[in-house]
Amino acid sequence: MKEIVVISGKGGTGKTSLVAAFACLADRPVLADCDVDAADLYLVLEPHILRQEDFSGGKQAKIISERCDGCGICMEVCRFDAVKKDIHPDNPGQMKYIIDPIACEGCGVCVYFCPQKAIDFDPPINGKWFISDTRVGPMVHARLGIAEENSGKLVTLVRSEARRIAEENGHPYLLVDGPPGIGCPVIASITGADLVVVVTEPTVSGEHDLDRVHKLSSHFGVPTVVCINKHDINPEVTERIFEESRKNDMPVVGKIRYDNSFTKAQIMKSSVIEYTHGPVVEDVKETWAGILGAL
Repeated sequence: MKEIVVISGKGGTGKTSLVAAFACLADRPVLADCDVDAADLYLVLEPHILRQEDFSGGKQAKIISERCDGCGICMEVCRFDAVKKDIHPDNPGQMKYIIDPIACEGCGVCVYFCPQKAIDFDPPINGKWFISDTRVGPMVHARLGIAEENSGKLVTLVRSEARRIAEENGHPYLLVDGPPGIGCPVIASITGADLVVVVTEPTVSGEHDLDRVHKLSSHFGVPTVVCINKHDINPEVTERIFEESRKNDMPVVGKIRYDNSFTKAQIMKSSVIEYTHGPVVEDVKETWAGILGAL
C-alpha cells in the first residue's frame, strides 16, 4: 500500500478538487480528509457514513461550585488567565470562580493546587470523526468543533484509521487530502508518507509558500513532487516554479490549465473527471500518471 499526501502551501490552490479527481483515476483507493479544520472533500464525494465517533484531544478544567470555598488559588496559579471571578447567583455578595473553556489550555495546574478538590478535569468533546463509503472507495474524515484545538491529534487519528482500512482490505493506495500551510496539521499529515504532492499556482504567494513547503518536507525527508494548477494564468511564474523545483529536487509531475469545469463540477457534487471530457481531464490524467511514476 502506498500513501500519497496532497498538500498546498496556501488555501485555494485546488488541492481538494484534484484529490477528488485522482480518487476517480485510482483503483478503489482509501481516502483520508485530513483538512479537519475545514473539511470539504465530502461535498464532492457525498459519503455514506458507516461509523462515527467522538474525538477528544485533551482535558479541560471545570470548577464545581458546590465544593468551591472561594480561596482563589486557582486564579493565582493559572498562567493563561482562564480563571475568572463572577457573582454567585445564590448570594450576590459572594464571589465565585469560573473557568473560561476557550482560554483553558488543559495544563491541570489548577486541579493540582486546589485544596478543596473542587475542579473536574475531564476530556471534552472537540469534534467527531467518521468512516464512510463513497462511490470511489472508503473514506475517513472528521469535523473539528468551532474554536477547538488539537487538530494535529485528529489528523493522526484520521490517517491511522485510513491506513488500517487500506492494509486490512488490500487497497493499493491511501490518498490523503492534507491541510494547507506548514503547521502542526500538515506535519501530522506528511510524516511517514510515501510521497507528498504539493499543489501550487503561478502567483507570488503560491511561489513563496511552495518554498516553505519544500523546507518542511525536506526536514522530514519525505519525497516531494509538484503540480502546478492554473499554469496558464502566468507563464513567467510557471517557468520560475519549474526551475526552482528542479533545483530543489522536487520534480514537476503535472501542469493543469485553468478551467471553470472544476467549479461547475463542485456545484454538481462531482469531480472534474466525472463532469467533463475536455482537455483539462487529460491534464489531470497526465498528472496522476506522473505521481504514480514518482512512486
